[in-house]
Amino acid sequence: MLSAVWVIFLVLALLCGGITGRLEEVTAAVGTGAAQAVSLAVSIAGLMCFWSGIMELMQAAGLTEKLSRLLMPLLRPLFGRRAAGDRQAMQAVSANVAANLLGLSNAATPLGLQAADRLYALTGRRGAPDPVLTLLILNATSIQLIPSTVAAVRAACGAAAPFDIMVPVWGASAASVVVVLLCGRVLRPFFPDEK
Repeated sequence: MLSAVWVIFLVLALLCGGITGRLEEVTAAVGTGAAQAVSLAVSIAGLMCFWSGIMELMQAAGLTEKLSRLLMPLLRPLFGRRAAGDRQAMQAVSANVAANLLGLSNAATPLGLQAADRLYALTGRRGAPDPVLTLLILNATSIQLIPSTVAAVRAACGAAAPFDIMVPVWGASAASVVVVLLCGRVLRPFFPDEK
């Protein structure tokens, strides 16, 4: 699907360039843009490798597990009685959220799949049960303590202090989590489960 989108963009750019008489500029921009993309990717790679290493050290040191235990009491009220009462489900959910908080997306993905599988097992059906939707919301709007990807992009683009965005990122992501969780609770009665 994404390939089709890029082809459509390319065709539209060429059509617009041809119609406006700026086809030379469009074709020149393709080469320049590709060179800039490669340069950006190479400059980001070093910083991403560094932060991935730091995150792996944090995980190996047990920080993820400790954070997971701290988060469990905060997460229990969000998942309903059945899920909150299941230790295995809540351990998987809190480990997933902790991994997302630390920017360990490679670790968060299998933990999220494990948590979703356990939550589905608890509800006894497929579809869109509330605990699974809550898990999806927490994953989609997750708060990251160290926004390393954004900082890497900012550093590659020449920002003097690429991590000076941390406090605004924390505030914006916390607000998005709260708003989406509230919207999920308020709007859920309007979308009953299919039988």
